[in-house]
Amino acid sequence: MALNKKFAIPLIIILLAVVGGGGWYLWQNKEGGKATDQAGVKQLYTCSMHPFIIKEKPGLCPVCGMELIKKINTPVKAVAKPADQMQQADIHEHVSLSEKQRVMANVATVEAKTETLNKEINAAGIVQYNQSRQAKVTAWIAGRLEKLNVNSVGAFVSKEKPVAEIYSPDLVATQQEYILALKSREQLKNSPIASISQNGEGLVTSARQRLLLFGVKESQIAELEKSGKPNMRIPIYTPFSGVVIEKMVQQGQYVAAGEVLFNIADLSSVWVEMELYENEFSNIHIGQQVEIRSQSFPDKPSTGIIAFVYPFLDPKTRTVKARVELGNPGMRLKPEMFVNAIIKVPLVPSIVVPTTAVMNTGKRQVVWVESSPGMFESRSVQLGQQSGEKVQILSGLHSGDKVAVSGGYLIDSESQLK
Repeated sequence: MALNKKFAIPLIIILLAVVGGGGWYLWQNKEGGKATDQAGVKQLYTCSMHPFIIKEKPGLCPVCGMELIKKINTPVKAVAKPADQMQQADIHEHVSLSEKQRVMANVATVEAKTETLNKEINAAGIVQYNQSRQAKVTAWIAGRLEKLNVNSVGAFVSKEKPVAEIYSPDLVATQQEYILALKSREQLKNSPIASISQNGEGLVTSARQRLLLFGVKESQIAELEKSGKPNMRIPIYTPFSGVVIEKMVQQGQYVAAGEVLFNIADLSSVWVEMELYENEFSNIHIGQQVEIRSQSFPDKPSTGIIAFVYPFLDPKTRTVKARVELGNPGMRLKPEMFVNAIIKVPLVPSIVVPTTAVMNTGKRQVVWVESSPGMFESRSVQLGQQSGEKVQILSGLHSGDKVAVSGGYLIDSESQLK
């Protein structure tokens, strides 16, 4: 009897341990199943107006801006996918949109075309006098300025009208010599001695040459021959019509031979000196057309031609100067005026798309191409020069590809959600 008690007690203890362990195991499996069920349900958010917008966090709809609402939770099940489908889901390269989704996302496409863009170079410039149309009016002979027809700087002068009249004793004496030489030639031309008749012609030629050296015009000499009387005051003319930019003398002043009376400039033609940076210099050449715009007349641009490119670089500004020569009707452009010079350089023909079609991710540039109706795929592209609202595509696209020019960011968002 004592032996039975000795074996019965350990047996009861073992049975109790087995029953307790089994109950704990069943309880753990039940709780684990609940946790697994709860983990398999994921809370998502969508837009009541655009149900194709699905996000993991609350916020605003990227299409209409409405607040996102909770989507009915759906259990997430692990489903085995083919290798090609898993790869496609990982790289997010393709997005399929229905016609309704395209309209709601405002997705529009255009064909990539081969075009020739013009690179636009903008440079600052300063209007300068046309140095080939500048002159100094000087006194050809010493004397006194009896009359000045120009009283102020800025006055317009004509080459047909005298700007001043000068009295010079030397000039009066030379005119008298010319008149006497003419009379002597008439008296000696009938001489039977050839040397005497030739001497009279030589005196006329010598006196005439002196008058020309004193600045007397051919028309004035002809008038002197006709009247036979010397002019006490000889008019002074300008070499061309223009504007007086500097006045150095006053009426009644005595001047020496060669002394400057006025500085004049023809403002019907001006220069614009523009400054170009080193990276733009290679696109500039003589004969190129340039558009000049000023703040005073923004709606009336002028067109000129590059006439000269300076052969040196400014070490302070690191720029090269180029000279533009252009007409100045109405004298709208004033010397020392700041203007903007625009040069359009034709680029090499290449594939061109609107700038809105390109998405910059930071590391690469991407465009969305409609490979088939409703199916979009992303392509990395290499960009070239940009002109206005168009940009060159050096690689990644072919002519005729349809690219999304609006709604590209929404397509990219849809790709990331998928």
